[in-house]
Amino acid sequence: MSERAGVEERRRRSRVPMVVGIVVVAVLAVVIGGVMLTQRSASTGTADPTTPAGSIPISRAGTPFPVVVDDGVVVAGRSAPHTLDVYEDALCPACQSFEARGGARIAKVVAEGKLRVRYHLVNMLDQRSEPAGYSTLGGNAMLCGAENGIFPDLHVSLYTAQPEENGTGYTADQLVDLGKRLGAGPGYADCVRSGKHDQAIAANFAAASKDPDLHHQQTGAFGTPALVFDGKMLQPGDARLDAVAPPL
Repeated sequence: MSERAGVEERRRRSRVPMVVGIVVVAVLAVVIGGVMLTQRSASTGTADPTTPAGSIPISRAGTPFPVVVDDGVVVAGRSAPHTLDVYEDALCPACQSFEARGGARIAKVVAEGKLRVRYHLVNMLDQRSEPAGYSTLGGNAMLCGAENGIFPDLHVSLYTAQPEENGTGYTADQLVDLGKRLGAGPGYADCVRSGKHDQAIAANFAAASKDPDLHHQQTGAFGTPALVFDGKMLQPGDARLDAVAPPL
């Protein structure tokens, strides 16, 4: 290889991680920029038109991806050059909007190995369902789904058909039925009914609400969704997202 060719090859390789970072930030810019513009919108998942009466409708994730549960956090894409931490509540309308606008696109980037996502389920809105406690119940179901092979589809299903805030939440029986129809592993039903991850969800919220780095600029307090990209807080609606990724 000539000296000039060698220089060009090194330049090409040096641009690869930068391009990956730009792609990820561009995806997040489109997704996050519109989160606060609408509270409810159509899902990017594919809905199942045949739903039994009284059951939660199934929606399919655009791209499947494996996950693990690590200390009360659902981790998708364990080895990737960038990390997005998502703090979300199962009853949060803005979280539903975030999932609807960008869930499928983020799933694709995760599946391609360009992004790791850490989902921190919290129970900030537990008192805004009837009966109280759906934020914990729904968040626990998502963690149970992560342990039993159905997280991507369960996650998009619960946000696509999200209960109304200050309305009636889903029951444990409905969540167990949804998991069964999604093909959950044998431990899912007991996990949901026992509230296996309830304490972890409460701990996630307690830690997040006390962390000043997770406070939104508009309110000065923690709220959902809270989004942290490579250790830097993103503000929903902020169009200057190219600033969150340092030069690579």
